[in-house]
Amino acid sequence: MRRDFTVGLNLTPGFVDDPDPTFYANYVCGAEANYNGYCNPEVDKLVDQQSAESDTQKRKKLVWEIERKLAEDGARPIIFYGRGATCWQPYVKGLTIADNSIFNGWRMEDVWLDN
Repeated sequence: MRRDFTVGLNLTPGFVDDPDPTFYANYVCGAEANYNGYCNPEVDKLVDQQSAESDTQKRKKLVWEIERKLAEDGARPIIFYGRGATCWQPYVKGLTIADNSIFNGWRMEDVWLDN
């Protein structure tokens, strides 16, 4: 509560479908879970800009710009980036992999095995 620390670790979950909940809850000025008190109006403007961007490639570029700025400012030090992948056997049919994450879209009602 006093913020009397040199380093702190916040295990905030990542939201795989959209960066908005993470940015707005943790990194904009005055956000409720912004425990280190980080405030950068330039980053706030970028967060709003990426949230309103409908072009996915432009939005991705803005999100990476925000990530870079948060890391440079020490607001979100990068400890590691997780790596993940998906693979399947050729006899698995009907599996659709989401293009924005390997952690969503795992609906199996259209999947079958073709031996």
